[in-house]
Amino acid sequence: MELFSSVLGTVWSIFLIVLFFGGSIFVHELGHFLAARRRGVKVERFSIGFGPKIFGWTGKDGVDYRVSWLPLGGYVALPQLADMAELEGGSTVDVKSLPPVSYSTKVIVFVAGAVFNLIFAFLLATVLWQIGRPAPESITTTKIGYVAATIKVDGQDVPSPAAKAGLRVGDVIRKVDGREVNDWLQFKSALVLSTSVSASGDRSAVLTVERDGATRDIPVQPVRAGEDRFRQIGVAAAYLPVIDAVEPGSSAAKLGFQAGDRFVALNGVRLHSFDQLYDHLAKNKTQPTEITLARTGGEARVTVPPFEDKKPNPFNGLQLTVPYQLLHDTPWHQFSDTVETTFRTFWSLISPRGDVSASNLSGPIGIGRGFWDAAQSDYPLRFATWFAILVNINLAIFNLLPIPVLDGGHILFATIGKLRGRPIPFNIIASTQSVFVVLLLGMMLYVTVFGDIRRMVRDYRAEAAAKEQVEQQKKAAEPAK
Repeated sequence: MELFSSVLGTVWSIFLIVLFFGGSIFVHELGHFLAARRRGVKVERFSIGFGPKIFGWTGKDGVDYRVSWLPLGGYVALPQLADMAELEGGSTVDVKSLPPVSYSTKVIVFVAGAVFNLIFAFLLATVLWQIGRPAPESITTTKIGYVAATIKVDGQDVPSPAAKAGLRVGDVIRKVDGREVNDWLQFKSALVLSTSVSASGDRSAVLTVERDGATRDIPVQPVRAGEDRFRQIGVAAAYLPVIDAVEPGSSAAKLGFQAGDRFVALNGVRLHSFDQLYDHLAKNKTQPTEITLARTGGEARVTVPPFEDKKPNPFNGLQLTVPYQLLHDTPWHQFSDTVETTFRTFWSLISPRGDVSASNLSGPIGIGRGFWDAAQSDYPLRFATWFAILVNINLAIFNLLPIPVLDGGHILFATIGKLRGRPIPFNIIASTQSVFVVLLLGMMLYVTVFGDIRRMVRDYRAEAAAKEQVEQQKKAAEPAK
C-alpha cells in the first residue's frame, strides 16, 4: 500500500509539472501561433521543446505540430519573421518566395506570446484569489522574533548587523529603504535585492520599524552570508511552532509535551520565536527551564531539566509544524508584486552594487523542481497555481528582453529595419542568432549546473544530515542494555 501511494504521488507530481510548466510554454507559443494566423503569417511548425521530434502530426492547415526532446521552452517556426533554423531544426520553406511582413505585424506576433503568458497569469491569480494562497505563520508577519548576537560569514562568527544597529525582539518592520513590506518574504526580498551602499561603500539599508507605538528609521549594514551569499542582518520572524506529534516513550513524551501544544513563554517571559528557546537552552544547559504551553482547555507548564551534550536532548521525539493560513490577495496585488520583484531581481543582477548572480537564478530543472515541491506539499494545487503565476510573469518579461533569439530580440531587429528603411539582411540576422543561441544555451547550462543542481545537492546533503542527527538522538535516548 505504501509503494502504491508513493507511485501515485510521483504520477501526480509529474502530472502537475506537465500541466503547469508545459501549459505555460504552450500558452506562450499559442499566443504567437494565433497572432500569426490572424495576421496572415506563414506558420511552418508548432513545437513544445527543441531538438528532435518525440512525436507529432501534420494538421490540415499544413502546420507541423510536435513535441521535441529538449524541454527548454518551445517555438513557432515563422520563416517570414526570423531565421532560427539552427534552433528550430531547419526549414523547407523558401523565405524569398513568401511576401514581406509589415513592421506592425512583426511586433504584434512577437509580443503576443508574452501577452498570453500575462493573461494566463492574471487568470491564475484570479483563481488563487478565490481559493486562497497557503502561507505559513512564519512569513505572514514582519515582527522580529529573534535577534542573533552573531552571524556566520565565511566560517567566522561576526557581530550581527541587527544587534549592532539596535534592533529588538518585538520590533515590527514596516519599510526597507522606503519600500513598504507586508510580510516576511517581502522583507527578505527587499533586503536581498537591495543595491544600496553607504558613503563608505559598505552595503546598507534603512529599516523603518514600529516600536512601542512609535515609528523610527534604523540604519543597518547587511553582510553577505549563507550558501547563496545573500544580504543578511541576523533576524528571524516572530512565530511559534505547534507540536504536531510526540513519539511515545521519547524524552519529550516523558516530560509531558503533547500534540497540539503551542509554545508561549519561557520562565514566565513571553516567547516570540523558537530560536529564542533554543538560544536560551544553549546558554543555560545547567539550569532547569520552565516552558509555558498553550493547550486545549488552558495552559500547561513543562520543566526541562538541565542537560549536557552527551545526554539525550529533552526535545527528542517532538515533531513540530507551522500552522498555515489562506491569504486572499487580489489578482492585481499578486500581479504587481511579482512584476516588481522580477524587475528588481534583474536590476540587482546587472547592477555592480547588487549581490544577485546568475547562479541564484533557476533554469528548467529548477522550475520543474519548484512544481515538484509544490505537488509534494499539503496544498499541491494551490502552491502549483501560485508558482505558475511566478513562472508565467517571469517568462513574459524574460522573453521581451532585447536579446537576439528571444522575442524582444526579434522586435529589436524589426525596429532597426524600420528605422533604417529596409530590413536587416537575413545572413546578418542568422549569424547573430547563431551566436546568441550558443550564449543562451551556455547561460542555461551555467544556471542549471551552478544553480539548480548545486542547490539540489546542497539540500540533499542537508536533509541527509538532519536525518542522521535524528537517528543519533534516538539512539542516545535508548536505555542502556
